[in-house]
Amino acid sequence: MDEATARDLPGRDDNRAGGVVRTAIPARLDRLPWARFHWMIIIGLGTVWILDGLEVTMVGAVGSRLTEDGSGIALSSADIGTAAAIYVLGACLGALFFGQLTDRFGRKKLFILTLGVYITATTLTAFSWTPWFFFLTRFFTGAGIGGEYAAINSAVDELIPARVRGRVDLIINGTYWAGSAAGSGLTVFFLSEHYFAADVGWRLSFGLGALLGLVILIVRRHVPESPRWLFIHGQADEAERIVGDIETSVEADTGQPLPPATSSITVRQRQVIPLRTIAETAFRTYPRRAVLGLALFIGQAFLYNAFTFDLGTMLTTFYDVKSSAVPVFLVVYALGNCAGPLLLGPLFDTVGRKPMIAGTYLAGN
Repeated sequence: MDEATARDLPGRDDNRAGGVVRTAIPARLDRLPWARFHWMIIIGLGTVWILDGLEVTMVGAVGSRLTEDGSGIALSSADIGTAAAIYVLGACLGALFFGQLTDRFGRKKLFILTLGVYITATTLTAFSWTPWFFFLTRFFTGAGIGGEYAAINSAVDELIPARVRGRVDLIINGTYWAGSAAGSGLTVFFLSEHYFAADVGWRLSFGLGALLGLVILIVRRHVPESPRWLFIHGQADEAERIVGDIETSVEADTGQPLPPATSSITVRQRQVIPLRTIAETAFRTYPRRAVLGLALFIGQAFLYNAFTFDLGTMLTTFYDVKSSAVPVFLVVYALGNCAGPLLLGPLFDTVGRKPMIAGTYLAGN
């Protein structure tokens, strides 16, 4: 939740962390030239989309192997679809649950916690021996990823300068398919019975996700708390200290002094913004936007992911593709999706959002 939203939402006095403050912190962050600090934000936070792409495609890639004799877990094709639905359900509930926590306790605490949930759950997935345990671990893996979205989206938008925020968001979201392609490619190796037994290779695939998560966790420890979250929640002194440290590091990195900030905003501080307040604002003040956003979310999170999760089993069932060869097809599929934002992204600014969203949805179906 950014400071403009926090200021404009209808509020109640019992949600205030303090009074009304005037701050130049957003302008100070937005005026910063691109520096090493911003790359740390992208690597430490933006890589969550790589993890999501890895997880979604991983199940599609190993799904057909999990239905075979000797896999070490007795799953049917229907179970693969059920696991996909449970993963998406976990992501939705995780976004709602951890989204409230990130507003209450801060971005940094939650993007560390949610990554820990993901690492633990995907590691346990590798040790699944029965469908119910597989479903359970997929739910918590999804919850971790959903919580990541809630914490990371907020932190990235609050730390990246406004002038490049759109391009950075596009690049970060596009890394989903980089993770998907990488996961599919590595699964070709893990599913090869020349190197690993049928009940071992798919487990190592999930272990790969946990290993990547640990690497990201190390980088993420150095990402600061969002100064915008701090001053909204009554911690203006800490916000000033963090912004001062960021400015010092950027000046040292670029070798040039920063220009003065030229604007400031007035913010009514709050301890927490209840979910019902956000819902009331969305559906009463902006009902058409809320419905449109919900429709786009359902189209991506449920319909598209349902197809992607079951792609491996569809290839083996209807096209007689061997389970060890399924990841090859998924690599091509992922690379096509990765190229989409890069090739079509500029058209969203020139042609317009509405025709491009409608056109890409129709073309994809």
